[in-house]
Amino acid sequence: MLKKTFAIFAVAFVAGVGALAFWQGDFNAIKASHAVSSPALTTQGARTLPDFATLVDQVGSAVVNISVVQKVHTAGTAQGMNPDDPFYEFFRRFQAPTPRETPQQGVGSGFIINPDGLVLTNAHVVSDAAELTVRLTDKREFKARVLGVDKRTDVALIKIDGSNLPTVRIGNSAQVRVGEWVAAIGSPFGFENSVTSGIVSAKARVLPDENFVPFLQTDVAINPGNSGGPLFNLNGEVVGINSQIYSRTGGYMGLSFAIPIEVAMKVKDDLQKYGKVSRGRLGVNVQPLSKELAESFGLATPQGALVSAVEPGSAAARAGIEAGDVVMSVNDTAIEQPADLVRLVGETRPGSNVVLKVWRQGKLRELSAKLGEAPAEKTAAVEEQGGSAPQFGLTVRPLSSQEKQQLGGAAGLIVEDVAGPAAAAGLAPGDLILSINNQPVANAKDLQRLLPRSKGSVAILVQREKQRLFIPLRIG
Repeated sequence: MLKKTFAIFAVAFVAGVGALAFWQGDFNAIKASHAVSSPALTTQGARTLPDFATLVDQVGSAVVNISVVQKVHTAGTAQGMNPDDPFYEFFRRFQAPTPRETPQQGVGSGFIINPDGLVLTNAHVVSDAAELTVRLTDKREFKARVLGVDKRTDVALIKIDGSNLPTVRIGNSAQVRVGEWVAAIGSPFGFENSVTSGIVSAKARVLPDENFVPFLQTDVAINPGNSGGPLFNLNGEVVGINSQIYSRTGGYMGLSFAIPIEVAMKVKDDLQKYGKVSRGRLGVNVQPLSKELAESFGLATPQGALVSAVEPGSAAARAGIEAGDVVMSVNDTAIEQPADLVRLVGETRPGSNVVLKVWRQGKLRELSAKLGEAPAEKTAAVEEQGGSAPQFGLTVRPLSSQEKQQLGGAAGLIVEDVAGPAAAAGLAPGDLILSINNQPVANAKDLQRLLPRSKGSVAILVQREKQRLFIPLRIG
């Protein structure tokens, strides 16, 4: 018998290779300066239908097309010699690799959330981009820079330099009802400003390997290129960011998923304030409760998150949580399934105190825990900082305390990834950046401060294994 399988796809379209990119793992409402009225329902005969035409007239100008150029870096070896050549290995060992870049083009969608040019989109649309171009419905084009990405929620914040730009209104996805009409605007397969509609099929949908996003499921037609575009309710408010489809083929098959706008706005706020998204950490392994397990623990319904292990020294251990406890609520918010616990703890700032209600040996107990911090995104990207500055293609991180000890207290930044100009210059992952034009570099802010001020070429001093060398980086 043929076994049927499904795959979850992120819906970003890479035009150069025709491939689909796979997606990896307190909300402040923004009030738009251009207020709009709620689209009216139209009556045709005895039927009342949603007026999507009016909705598009009101909100369509704030939806943007995002063109992406990615430069995939490959290092040529032995000047293209045949690997079967008997001298190939000799030249491969002693010849410096020649960086080569292969441009790939992609397309996605986004929407403007403030008149000065802040744009929300998906992280998988803009990650590893060497160049971003944002196009409005009036054909204006802007170069964009990435302010921050959060791959765990697949949300990214980018910036274009403009003023008095059209904006969307932010809604409340918690108030969305299953069965209500919604509409998507985006650029499927590069066809800009395409509108599709449908209904909300389900809420708080948990997808495989994903605990931080309670997705909105819809039957709105979403295809490659729709990624990052807005999902609107009939009031013309954004209630989600279109992100994934569930498909056998990689194309639309009736199941689409959107990131709730509350999740996206919290990520946006953290990226703006802190440059990263900080998440609380409890330090437990949890599993779902089956009906049989619930009965064995004396619970009437299989509700909550069953703790299977507690990490020593964690916030959970200090709070007195034990394996076998069932976490029923966090700060009086009920836990229906383990993903709820992961999400609620993750949405809470590290260092915060939370009240947990746990079921233990037939009794409900109340415990207090001071949350630790979950590991952040491993890198901090430095991309086109400061208006007209170019993109440098550098992804860096600070030295850990252990690395500083190993290096005798040295200061600098570890290169995590390279693309674009940095790759062409010969910078490589693992390099330790010590200075730029003889100015010490101790943190990412130093890098962001020094590179945009430079013109022509800059001399970057790096330590590579036990050797120090200057690498010229061409600016512009």
